Formats: sequence, C-alpha cells, structure tokens
Amino acid sequence: MSKFTRENIVSKWFVINYNKPSRSKALLFALTVFAISGINAQEDTTGKKLEEVVVTGQYRPQSLKNSVYNVKVIPQERIRLRNANNVQQILSTELGFRLVNDNTLGTTDVQMMGMSGRSIKILLDGVPIVDRNDVRESLGQIDVNTIEKIEIVEGPMSVSYGTDALAGVINIITKKGKGDNLSVTAKVHEETAADEYYPFSYQGLHQQNLGVNWQKKAWNVSAGLTHIDFNGYGGDDFGRAKSWKPKEQYLGHIRLGYRTEKLNVYYRIDGLDETITSRGAISQAYTVFDQRYFSKRLMHQLQGEWFANDRLQINSILSYTDYSRRTRSTKSDFIAGTTVLTTEDGHQDTAKFNTGVFRTTVQYRISDKVSLQPGIDINRDEASGQRILGNPVIMDYAFFVSSEIKPTAAINIRPGLRFIKNSKYDAPPVIPSLNGRWAITDDLNVRVGYAYGFRSPALRELYFNFIDANHSIIGNPNLKAETSNSMNASFNWSAVKKRDFTYTAVLGGFYNQFKNLIDYGFDANNPTVTTLINVTEHKTTGVTLENTFTYQHLRATLGASYIGRYNLYSDDPTYKQENMPSFVWTPEVNSNITYTWEKINTQFALFYKFTGKRPAYQLATINGQTNAVLTEIGAFHLADFTVSKNLFKLFTLGAGVKNIFDVTTLTNTSTDSGGGHSTGGPVPMSYGRSYFVSLAFQWNKK
Repeated sequence: MSKFTRENIVSKWFVINYNKPSRSKALLFALTVFAISGINAQEDTTGKKLEEVVVTGQYRPQSLKNSVYNVKVIPQERIRLRNANNVQQILSTELGFRLVNDNTLGTTDVQMMGMSGRSIKILLDGVPIVDRNDVRESLGQIDVNTIEKIEIVEGPMSVSYGTDALAGVINIITKKGKGDNLSVTAKVHEETAADEYYPFSYQGLHQQNLGVNWQKKAWNVSAGLTHIDFNGYGGDDFGRAKSWKPKEQYLGHIRLGYRTEKLNVYYRIDGLDETITSRGAISQAYTVFDQRYFSKRLMHQLQGEWFANDRLQINSILSYTDYSRRTRSTKSDFIAGTTVLTTEDGHQDTAKFNTGVFRTTVQYRISDKVSLQPGIDINRDEASGQRILGNPVIMDYAFFVSSEIKPTAAINIRPGLRFIKNSKYDAPPVIPSLNGRWAITDDLNVRVGYAYGFRSPALRELYFNFIDANHSIIGNPNLKAETSNSMNASFNWSAVKKRDFTYTAVLGGFYNQFKNLIDYGFDANNPTVTTLINVTEHKTTGVTLENTFTYQHLRATLGASYIGRYNLYSDDPTYKQENMPSFVWTPEVNSNITYTWEKINTQFALFYKFTGKRPAYQLATINGQTNAVLTEIGAFHLADFTVSKNLFKLFTLGAGVKNIFDVTTLTNTSTDSGGGHSTGGPVPMSYGRSYFVSLAFQWNKK
C-alpha cells in the first residue's frame, strides 16, 4: 500500500496498523502443493466407522441408534478436516444453522431451525456457558483444538436442561485422555483474509496452539493454550478503520481427573482473554475515535460420576463462571499529539456476569424394563455494571424426573416432568415432555416427541441497557417467560449394509408454537426508545432429509431442509392481504464429502451448503399508508475445500480454500432501520474467499 501525504502527522499513532507488503501468497501456494504431494495420511483408510456413542440427554452413554432423541453428531475427524478457527465455522454448513454477524461489535450469533441464539442452550461438557448479551458469541470463544465432538439435539430440552433450551441444545464435548501415555501436541495455522496476508502477524489470521496430556493408570492431567490473532479486513483508504474488526484471543485450559471402575471425577478450568479493536476513520480535523472491547472468562467445573452398582449411578456438576466485558473508548488528536478517554454514556464501562450451577442426577434401573432419573438443578445468575440496573441476582431452583420404559425390546418411552421455582419471574408450575422410539426393524427406527418448552428472561434482557452509535437497547424488567408447545418426528432408515457400501437416511419434521416470545420492539410510552417485549405468538415448522453414503474410502452426506417461519401479519386484520401466507419458507441443501486416496494416503474434504432466500413481512409506510410488505435476504452458497496429510508420522499438514464462492454480503430489500439492531441494508456474511495452511505436531510416549 502506498504512503499518503499526511503520514508525517499521524504515523506515530498507527503505523503498526499499516498493511504490510503481501509477499506470502507464493508461500501459501507452495505449501498447498506440498500438502497434496506428501507421504502418509492420518485417517483410517478402511472407510468403516464404529457406531457413534452419544451422551447428551442420555441416562448413560449409549449408541446413537438406541437414543430416544434424534441426536446429530459432528465427529472429531470432520472438525479436524474443517480447519475451523471457531465453532461457528463448524456449524456454518450444517442444516438448519445460520450465522448472523454484527460488524460493529465484532460478534457473530447463530440461529438454529428458525430460532435465534437466545433460544439455544450452549453446553461445554454438559455445563452452560455464560454469554454477555442475547447472542451466542461464546461459540466463537471456545478452543476448537480441545473438541472431541459436538452433539446437537433439536427441539425443546427444557425438562433436562432448563431455560434457554427452546430451540435445542449444542453440547461441545472436550477431549479426554486415553491409555497410559504422555502426549504433546502443537499447531500453527496461517490464513488469508480475502486477498490480505502477511506471514505470522499483521494481515490475515494467525493461530498457534500447544497442548500436553499425561495419563497414568487412574490419573489424567492435561493443559492447553491457543493464541488467535485476526487483524481485521477492509476499511478506509488509510487501512485504519476495518469493516471486519481485528480480534485477538488467548484460550487456555487445565484439567485434572481421576477415574476408576467405580468413580470418575475431574476438575477443569477454562480461560478466555479476548480483545476486539474498533479503530475509527480519520476526520478532517485529524482526530479519530477508537473503541476496544476486552472480554475475560474463567469457567470452573467440578464433575463426578459414582457407579454404585449395575443399577445405581449418581452424576454431579458444580460450576462457577466469572465473565466480564470492558469497553474502553478514546479520542486521539494527531496534530496535538493527545489521547483522552471519552465521557459519553457507555463509552467507559465494565459489565460483569457470574453464574453458579449445581446439578445432580440419579440413574436407577428398577428392572430391565424400567429406569428412573430424578435430579435437582440450582442456578444463580448475577450481573453488575454501569449500564445494568442495580445489582440483580436471579435464583432458579428445579426438580426434574424422567423415566425410560421399555415394554418390549423394540419400544422405548421416556416421559419427563420439571418443577421450577424462580426468584424473578412466574415460571410454569410444571414442564412436561414425552418422547418415544420404536425399532420397527433392525434397519428402521421411528422417533416421536412432544415437549412443553420454556425460557426465562435473562439478566441481560431484564436489566441491561446498551446504547451506542449503532445500537439502542433498553432492558425490560417486566418481561414474561417464553413458553412453547413443540412436536417432532423422525424416521431413521439403514437401507443398505454391504461390505463396501452403506446408505442411511433420516427424514424428520418439527412444529413449534411459542407464546410470549422475547424480541425487540418500541417502548409504548416512548416510540423513540427500543426495548425488549413479549410477542404474543410465533411459530416455526419444517422438514429435513439427510442421507449418508459410504463406499470404500468415500464418505458423503447429502441433506435438504425446508424451514418456515410464522408471518405475524397473516392473522392481523389491519394488515392482512389477499393470498398472504401464514408461513414464509427458506430452503437449504448441504453436503459433506471426504475421500481418502489410499495410494498416497491423502485426505480430501469438501463442505458445501446452499441457503435460499429468507423472506419476511415488515411494516412500511408508502404514500402515507402503512402496510405489511414482503422483504427478502438473498440466497447464497458456502463451500470449503481442504487437504490433509501426515508427514513423517509426527506432523500433519493441512491446506485449502474457504468460502470458495467468495460470498461477502447478501442482498436485503428491507429498509427497516429501527429496533435494537438495524435490519436494513446489505447483510454482512464474510470478508470473502481465503486460503490457509496448517502444520500440526503430535508426539506420544507410551
């Protein structure tokens, strides 16, 4: 990038932010070619896969085939091949998931099956993760190098997991030590940001990871540290202000475990230190306004399992999370050579959230046909800060009980009830659910379920006031709890099972009806103020079809979904029009393909998803008359291609291209600029096509 004429005035303030000469594209290309021509592959080339074992929502770990719930699993091998930098990227090509970016704050939310992130329960080894606001930004604050697999249960899981589980549960399960050994792992990942890159620093994305695991008989100790540095992308002519905010993260963990035949107990601490930098553009007066957001999280968890005998098992969780996000705003005058803290509302603020969880369940097998699981769940949430009203504390006490009844070997029925007492809102007196599985044949399973879901208003929605140049959200302490009636069904068919070829299909459908859904709206007493309100009614429905094929060293999935969201104005006589639909629909198609070229022991992977237009009705005033009009967010294709190879048994080299179709923004016909978040204008999706190489090291000593 060429220098500009005012450099003598401002260079001492931001010379470090200049774009460095990009001399590394040749390096990336050479390493990509080298990856394809390497020596050994880490992947098992048999093409066979052991039956998946799941734990989310189960009484004890069991096979995916025998689970009462339809659990989706993203295995460790797929996660490794993705070379993703956060969980959001892993989910981006899964059916039913959609990412929503906020470039102003540098955060990304995730939606599932037509529902926003606030309705999704995010768990780390079964423990809820704390988020600052109503987006699931924590998915971008988890070290992907520690993940063993991700389990997803769609639909309300309120009986088992309580609030926030209206849309479903995402359980991120971390790696555990296996066998008596000492292992050391390390990884370096270099990635461009579209056409911007500089080796190991400045432009592009740079990741380094180091991990150690020691296992000796009953004892296990592990620790890891990951550093991720993203220098942002785009911006003004001076390379200072960025449309995609620079972000630096340090992620670490320490785990100490003890396991015998009867007892399994461990303590784990996870830490986060994140800095997001929002650098302002240079004004005509040679001043700039900068903001930095500092997030810190310490998550402690103590978990234990006691296997008293073959009938009785007790599981307990005790966790405490301390999370804070500090905003620091400054104004710099390059001519005067000064930098001062700004004094406007919200410019200097620290919001603190801490959560304590105690959960105990007892699994008792009364007979071969009946098992019982009672449990207690106690949660304490506290918040404080300049923009938080008072120092609120919410206590939630719950007793839940469920049973697995197996009248025959082919039928499994699971009824459940949850009883709740909350210190701040009127919770439903009882939350019921009923799920069942019928194995019609060894190859055909039918699952059906009904659940009454609920979600309590979070502290951030009740008491958090968030006002800046781009956001205006006032908490509402009078919010009611959301509730839902949900039904789902699925058919799982293993159609072909031969030596070299298998084919399975899962056809599913769901219908959700929500009451008092929490959303953004205008204050009835002051229409210039945005607040959170309860929407009387909302619905989502849809169907999904997922197919899995394996043939020798090829494994492929092909899925499709059609998801509908309720059109509120279809039942409103004021705005209802002729032929106005009750639901607006979005189609999706996805595919994951992996192939092992045995001759050179190299793995190739392609991850693809098409997301159709997302229509919605909104109110618009035209020629002085207000009507409900149809708006649309444009369709798009996402695709990643990766190559992976082992080198000299100790190293794994990966390379590839992400966002092959170079998606940056989506068209949006909405003109709405009101609400807490503007819905008008182009929708940001990505900074474009990028390329990466990674080198991983793994050493094991028996």
